[in-house]
Amino acid sequence: MNENKEKISEKSKAQSPIKSEKPVSNPLSKQLNALKKPALKTPAKTTTKKEVKRTSNPISAETSDIVARINNFNTNKTSNRMYAGYMGNANASSHRVIDYAELVNNLNNTLCKKKTIYDLFSAIHNLFTEKLNNVFTAFGAFHDKSKCINIKLFNSMGSTYTSKLFLSDDQNPVIQCFKNSSPVVCENSKFLNIPYVQQSPTLILPLVSVSGCKGVMAIGKDNIENHIGLFSFIANYCALFMDNVELLEQTNKYANTDTLTGLYTHRGFQEVLSAELRRAEENNSKLSIIMLDVNNISKINRELGHAKGDEVIKLLAEKVKQNIRSNDKAGRYGGDENAIITYCLSCCFVDDVGPVKVSVGIATYPECSRDQEKLLILAEQAMYISQAKGYKEGMSAIVSSSDFNFWDDDALHSYAEVIAKRHSQLGVNFEDELVHKFNNEQIVSQNHLMELANSLASAIDAKDPYTKGHSTSVSRYSEALARAINLPEDEVQRIKLGALLHDVGKIGIPENVLKKPGKLEDDEWEIMKQHPVIGAEKVLAPNEALRDLIPIVKYHHEHMDGSGYPEHLKGDEIPLAARIVAVADTYHALISDRPYRKGMSVEKACEILKDGAGKLWDRDLVRQFINIAPSLSTSI
Repeated sequence: MNENKEKISEKSKAQSPIKSEKPVSNPLSKQLNALKKPALKTPAKTTTKKEVKRTSNPISAETSDIVARINNFNTNKTSNRMYAGYMGNANASSHRVIDYAELVNNLNNTLCKKKTIYDLFSAIHNLFTEKLNNVFTAFGAFHDKSKCINIKLFNSMGSTYTSKLFLSDDQNPVIQCFKNSSPVVCENSKFLNIPYVQQSPTLILPLVSVSGCKGVMAIGKDNIENHIGLFSFIANYCALFMDNVELLEQTNKYANTDTLTGLYTHRGFQEVLSAELRRAEENNSKLSIIMLDVNNISKINRELGHAKGDEVIKLLAEKVKQNIRSNDKAGRYGGDENAIITYCLSCCFVDDVGPVKVSVGIATYPECSRDQEKLLILAEQAMYISQAKGYKEGMSAIVSSSDFNFWDDDALHSYAEVIAKRHSQLGVNFEDELVHKFNNEQIVSQNHLMELANSLASAIDAKDPYTKGHSTSVSRYSEALARAINLPEDEVQRIKLGALLHDVGKIGIPENVLKKPGKLEDDEWEIMKQHPVIGAEKVLAPNEALRDLIPIVKYHHEHMDGSGYPEHLKGDEIPLAARIVAVADTYHALISDRPYRKGMSVEKACEILKDGAGKLWDRDLVRQFINIAPSLSTSI
């Protein structure tokens, strides 16, 4: 024990006069040879006060220096323990034989699953400590904006330290290594400016990849010259890893960033919105989605060119970015639509266009909905309503989804437009949403019910551009025929409402069948014939207030001779109300224009009804209808 202490003391005295190193510019081989020179083994000389302050070994430091260290770092106990551990490792490492095949295999197994730069650096240091007994491993990443190298150092005790070295410090070996992209060897690690790190020989290697020098790696270790090749190999690996991480980040950024506006893309905005909704739910807070649409953008593109349209969209995006708060998010939701999570915007002026007007729709979580897709639908619906109001008033309008009636004509049509536009993206079916909303509406009066039925029928007629207004006309004709045969008023009102909803089952018919301009094929006709059953069972049956309309809707295509559908009823088996609607339905179809023919005259339509009386339609009802037909408006 005494002999060991004497050796340590002699070594400490021999090293104590060594001055702090200056940056070494010699080639690596010369620097390594310099470490082996016998100067390190010369007998200790008298130590001056100035030289003591530079010493790298606190054990040989004077008492005043130790006091200063205590004052600066609060405790000397930790320092002594750390140094004792380092010395033990250093002695052991000098006699240890390294199995490089095993080391490389361990290195591969350790690094292959790493995803972040920090995890990579930590794993490399742990391997160095375990297999090579490194004193420390430090990694420095270059930060372009601040023009500095941020150092993170891992020591063998498991602690981490950080330091920042600026590029302006040309005398620092780290900066020299980075700027010259060449290795530097130092006698100790003072240049890192990190206290309580054992001063050992240090190798600094540049982290060079195809895109340039990414930073440096510094290794503190005795006998460092024995592992130069291994350290260089790992430094190259780190540089390539850092490059790949940056490329991945840039790829993700570009994938989620719109190239024209610099805002989030549709996908990026959806991801941000999902995260913000989770946060709002956790914090029990509100979150508003604002949808902006440039008015007349199609006209601008058509008359002034798409370059001018892009200029308008880009200017709007810049204004949005300038005016939103730091915690607000904005994305380009569609071609010319900007979506913002919260809102602030100033109107802009564009040459040849004038002031840029936008339609603004808002939907708020959780007031309007808790569902992400539904919130986006409602925000876009509100935006379209804003667009309609804006055109009418000649200015931009801001509309919240909580401020309008769903069954308002503008609201319903805008809802249909949104769902039709976003169906493939959102997977939301307009008809299903419409029926769900209809059946969950609280009916407060007969007038309220008629308003809802009118809105629903209008939305269904909108699916087929060739039958616009058909349901309203059939309802009016049916009401007139019911009054002509002197039915009670409550029955007249029931027939009027049933006729209004007689085609509600078309809500479930595919558009390629419903909108086919020519004659339907046999399989297509079988699909079309399902609409009375769909209307009765899917729309009316779930709603208690509408169940007495089922016979009208389900049987209005039955024929007196049993050739109709869906159940081939005959004569009086067909409810009277359904027979009335059948006559009115046929008449309006005859006088309406179709893609394959022009609408018939009243006389021609009445002649066809007369020919089918008793076979297809009720004979008495046909006679009564022909009498009142000329008095009915034939406008479609």
